[in-house]
Amino acid sequence: MRKLSVFNSISLDGYFTDKNSDLGWAYMNQDKEWTDFISTNASGDSEMLFGRVTYEMMKAYWPTPAAAEHLPTVANRMNSASKVVFSRSVKESDWQNTRFYNGDIVEEVRRMKSQTGPDMIIMGSGSIVQQLTDVHLVDAYQFIVTPVVLGAGRTMFEKITEPMQLKRTTVREFGNGNVLMKYEKV
Repeated sequence: MRKLSVFNSISLDGYFTDKNSDLGWAYMNQDKEWTDFISTNASGDSEMLFGRVTYEMMKAYWPTPAAAEHLPTVANRMNSASKVVFSRSVKESDWQNTRFYNGDIVEEVRRMKSQTGPDMIIMGSGSIVQQLTDVHLVDAYQFIVTPVVLGAGRTMFEKITEPMQLKRTTVREFGNGNVLMKYEKV
């Protein structure tokens, strides 16, 4: 069975987007150690799952020359990876290896998890994370806690209907102040 993970940056006060849905704060503390980690972390072969908003944000950057120049390994991975976009309004794209699904997200992810293939990862896409968390389809959560306080925004779990117990599997501190924390379902 394929595994499903979440990978998101969160602020010290628990937000994954600021009050304007901006994520720029998550990219402020760039240094060599951090970019090396991001490049290494992007080397896997996971299939990427996105909601429309996150997909459009990713598509606006990763296929560009600026992305290829700034983070070539990550840009190559983002562009070549298999991508599934859950959207009722967008049906096609010129970003390679992208397919769209406009039906029941929960049923589709259940179907995908039961198939053979690479593990799957959700980046951003808070509403999808919430829907799949509520039905226990997410196997692991990876958070980059960024040393910034936003004061307002959206939390990753603001609409979860019941408490969720997790066990921490990894903690890694970076010189730029970011902290990677990985959790799995209990």
